[in-house]
Amino acid sequence: MLCKEQGITIAGVCALYEIFVAQKIRPKDLVNSFKLSVVANSQTVTNGGSGSPKTGTGSAWSGVQTIPSDAVKRLTFLFLSTCALLAFRLKIMGSKLPVFTRFDNPASVSDWPARQLTYNYLVSVNAWLLIFPCDLCCDWTMGTVPLIQSTSDPRNLATLATYAMVAALVYTAFTSSNRTKRTAIIMSLGMTVLPFLPASNMFFPVGFVVAERVLYMPSMGFCILVAYGLGLVVEKCKSRIVWTAIGILIITQVVKTYTRNWDWSSEYAIFTSGLKVNKLNAKLYNNVGHALEAENRFQEALAYFNKAVSVQHDDIGAHINVGRTYNHLKMYKEAEEAYLEAKSLLPKAKPGESYQARIAPNHLNVLLNLANLIAKNQTRLEEADMLYRQAISMRSDYTQAYINRGDVLLKLNRTKEAQEVYERALFYDTDNPDIYYNLGVVLLEQGKHSQALAYLDKALEFDPDHEQALLNSAILLQELGQANLRKLAEKRLLRLLSNGQKNERVFFNLGMLAMDEGDVPAAEHWFRQAILIKEDFRAALFNLALLLADDHRPLQAAPFLNQLVRFHPDHIKALILLGDIYINNIKDLDAAENCYKRILQLDPDNTQGMHNLCVVYVERGLLKEAETCLEKAHLMSPHEDYIVKHLKIVQNRLQAKQTPDHLGQQESRPDSKKLRKTEKDTTRPDTNLKSDTKPSTLSLS
Repeated sequence: MLCKEQGITIAGVCALYEIFVAQKIRPKDLVNSFKLSVVANSQTVTNGGSGSPKTGTGSAWSGVQTIPSDAVKRLTFLFLSTCALLAFRLKIMGSKLPVFTRFDNPASVSDWPARQLTYNYLVSVNAWLLIFPCDLCCDWTMGTVPLIQSTSDPRNLATLATYAMVAALVYTAFTSSNRTKRTAIIMSLGMTVLPFLPASNMFFPVGFVVAERVLYMPSMGFCILVAYGLGLVVEKCKSRIVWTAIGILIITQVVKTYTRNWDWSSEYAIFTSGLKVNKLNAKLYNNVGHALEAENRFQEALAYFNKAVSVQHDDIGAHINVGRTYNHLKMYKEAEEAYLEAKSLLPKAKPGESYQARIAPNHLNVLLNLANLIAKNQTRLEEADMLYRQAISMRSDYTQAYINRGDVLLKLNRTKEAQEVYERALFYDTDNPDIYYNLGVVLLEQGKHSQALAYLDKALEFDPDHEQALLNSAILLQELGQANLRKLAEKRLLRLLSNGQKNERVFFNLGMLAMDEGDVPAAEHWFRQAILIKEDFRAALFNLALLLADDHRPLQAAPFLNQLVRFHPDHIKALILLGDIYINNIKDLDAAENCYKRILQLDPDNTQGMHNLCVVYVERGLLKEAETCLEKAHLMSPHEDYIVKHLKIVQNRLQAKQTPDHLGQQESRPDSKKLRKTEKDTTRPDTNLKSDTKPSTLSLS
């Protein structure tokens, strides 16, 4: 009773049942009783408020049925209960009606007489659906039922016919002396009319034109009326033709129900079936597009969204759908144009005037979607920020706008402002784990690791499976360098795996934890898993190669280093390690020389690359070139002892070649300078970006 507006009307049906069925009171007696009560009250007032009615009035009550006191008590209890339920329902709604657009119910925003004529015509449309439920549709909003603009519209005849039929039934119920007939008509009318009243726009505008769901309860009353009518026909005409007609009617209804069930087999099926009935309903085209979009059939979805725009050009939602689909198709210019078209349809500020306007829940998303699109271009971040601020100015509690604006401010390196924005969002939504996570990211950017960890932990309190919070808090725990925190970091990463999150960064950081623990087999396993998912994973490739090289398996490390420099030819550490393996293990001096020359191309002042190139010259016996090379390396880093040492070795060899006395002496061999430092994954933590569908009030000035 509290979920749907029609539910509360069952109290009215119960009241009718109590009066006309349980107490067997005739409608005529109820009316006469009311009239006599009015007369009696007026006579009491005439007598000065004291005494009894004049003689003769009491005799007027003879033969008139009245409601017994027990029934009055039950009806009173029913009335009070209904009032209490209505009050509770209003409290749940916040004493506000839902926000609807003019597309949901065009007649509600029309002027007289179009509004009144259309509202009354819709009664006949619903009656026709009960009588002949052939053309059924899941959505009757927008342009499904064109407005009746004048009294000359022939559809007004259907309205008059419907009201005439209802009036005839009411007249029969009042005048019939047949109690069975009278009761059947009263209860059928009660169950048909009363549940329909909340959907009739009589009390307040509703968010639809026609809705088949509101006919569920009225159809019960209609069935009573049909059954009683068929009974009368059978009594008067006991012919096989009547029974045959009844059988055909039942069979056709069964077949219609069966075929209609197939329309509900999928979203695509139900919405396309609606288009067979209503071709002027842009919402149906949009919904077919959504169904195709869910199956990643974006080109087909785009055709339906564009059709929705052509049917209802001023539908903001249709333009948003077009823009979003272009975005999926990576047609960003067209997406921006569609979003700008949708934005132009929003209520505009009036210079020098302040006013409030209602806006549909999802229409503000156009500002969010447009800003998200623009923010992909790093040169337009300020423009995106302006759009987020515009959305917030229209709705101060627009949490998702705060969240997305914070991400843009981070990209602009305005971390203090980003922090303030997220804290403002937290004021409106204290239970949102994404906001706590994003605050953690901001504090990470500011280098406040302890505070950042506290916010990441807070995000996990509200959502223990928050993927980004689990991952980045685990990375932070590891970077804090405290051995007692490694188990917690590992636990969080393994939780991600147990949740089916096969992310290369999860495997990589498990590998880094294993390296910290000295568990070489485990580290190798996790690094290999990360590379299987992302073959160009820079940090994983290097650390796996370094791990294998340190584990005396340089020949296994070489393929991973080659893979790394293929994807990242500017990776100096990989080139140094690969050159070292070429010199000392593979004995390919040409390949080693190419590695070191590539390093010097990337960084001409790289002492290590210069020194190791000198070692290649030594290995080839080019001592003069090696001496020149080492002297140059010494000039680059005059305080490096190993360069001085190796330069002396080469100079001694050159001197030995010129002095026969030194031929028998053993001297040290210059070694390539080796690198033994791991590399971290420097991927910046991403903030969460969302869109919103909450009803809102738009303030413009």
